[in-house]
Formats: sequence, structure tokens, C-alpha cells
Amino acid sequence: MKTKLFLALLAGVLLLDACGRSSKYEPLREDRASAADTVAVSADSTSVATTPAKLVKTADMRFKVKNVQQTGDAIAALTTHNGGMVMHHQMQADVERSEDIRVSNDSVKRVSALRTNADMAVKVPSEKLEGFMTEVAHMGMYVTLRKMDIEDRTLDYLSEKLKLKNRQDLVDQQKKGKVVIKNPVNVMLLKDDMVDQQIGNMRTDEAVKYSIVTLSFYQSNFINQEMIANDDPSAYQLPFVNRLAITLNNGWQLFVELILGLANVWVFITLGIGLWAMYGYYKRKHPAWFASGIKS
Repeated sequence: MKTKLFLALLAGVLLLDACGRSSKYEPLREDRASAADTVAVSADSTSVATTPAKLVKTADMRFKVKNVQQTGDAIAALTTHNGGMVMHHQMQADVERSEDIRVSNDSVKRVSALRTNADMAVKVPSEKLEGFMTEVAHMGMYVTLRKMDIEDRTLDYLSEKLKLKNRQDLVDQQKKGKVVIKNPVNVMLLKDDMVDQQIGNMRTDEAVKYSIVTLSFYQSNFINQEMIANDDPSAYQLPFVNRLAITLNNGWQLFVELILGLANVWVFITLGIGLWAMYGYYKRKHPAWFASGIKS
């Protein structure tokens, strides 16, 4: 009995010792894994810390001005003065209403109500964006819309940079013979991806350096008056006396043409008159024959 009790206690002690060893082993592996992860995170954190912030600024403004054309010229000059560039400029005038007033037979005074607006897109240095927006706002009578957005592309820029580095390392290893890429097409596609990533980061650098500003401005409707030629053909007619003389002359010409037409058929007219005279003559000489012929 004592022997059985001793064996049971010994088995329990061994079991507890095995459990203690296993519980001490797992935390050791977790520490090593977390240490490895810490090294990787530290490396990524170092890359993030060394990468400057990539902040892309865009702005939009809509405002009313006194003169659209003059304001457009002033904005273009201000953009050039700040080291920027006008990317888009469109001015449009729409006729709201129009009326023609007849001044003379060949002249018309056209009165039009015009609505004028313009759209511009300019690129200015990002550090001068807020000052540029303030100066443009002072050009208008009042501002109906003004907004500015900032997009942080730092992580996207870093992602493309790290991917580009990985691909560059792979290409270097392929050149040294450490990595063998059997299909040449894959090498070409890999290099094309590297070019796209480089161009993408260059676009990001350009967007960070220069901000795009979209401007829309308009003015109140204004009246425009101009003298133009009358394009109605019915307005160009001669005076009454001249028109009457032309009408009488046309009547005489028609009468002359009628006489000439009758002269062309004089033979038939003469023959008809002769036949009619003969018919009258026989009717007078033989009235009984004509009377019996009518009764029959």
C-alpha cells in the first residue's frame, strides 16, 4: 500500500515538472518572435521616420467680380508672379435675351443681355497657396465658395518606394546570377513596374511641390448695343414712285407682248373672221334651210 502511494506521488511530481517545463518553453518562443517582429517594425519605422511627409494640397473657389476679363488677366499675372502656371482658362459669354431695333432700311440696332463667366485652373507653389487664395478673394465682390483639401500620401509614397527597392534588389540579384528568371517577358514586366512606380512617386513629388487651384468667377448681366446691317431682304425696297413707274412699265411690256402674240396668229384670226362672215351670209340668204335644219 505504501509502495502504491509512493508511486502515485512520484508520477504526480514528474507530471508537474513536465508541465512547468512546457509552460516555461512557450514564453521563450514568444519572446523571440516578438523580438524579431520588433526588429522588423523598427526597420519600417526608420523608413517612415526618414520619409518626409507628402501632403498634397488642392483648393477651389467661386466668387463674383465686376469684370470677368479683367479679373482673369489679374489672376494670370498673380500666378506668374508667385512662380506658378495657368493650366486652364476658359471665358464664355451667353446671350440671355436679344432684340433688334430697326434704325433705317439697311441698319439695325441690336440690344443684347449677356451673362459672362470664366473657369481657371492654376498651379502655384504649395507654400504660397493660402496667400494666393487670399489675394484672389480680394479681387471679387464676394465669395460664394472657398475650400482647401489636404491629402496625406506619405504611406503611399513609402509603399511605392519600398516596392521599388525590392524590385531593384531582385534585378540586381538577377544580373549577378543569384536569381534566375527563365522567362524574359517577366523581366521586362518587372522593369516596367519599376518605371511606373518611379513616375508615380515623381507625380506625388510634383503634387506636393505645386498645388492645383480651381477658380470659377462670374459677373452680373450687362447690356451690349451694336449697329449691324439689316439681314432682312424685304427691307431693301425702292421708294413708292420708283416702284409705281416700274409697275406701269411692266404693264406696257405685257400689252406689247400680247399684241405681238396676236400678230403671230393673224392668219388664224383672219380665217376665223372669214368663216364667221360666210356663216352670216348664208344664214341671211337661206333662212328656211337653216330653220328646217334646226327643227330636224
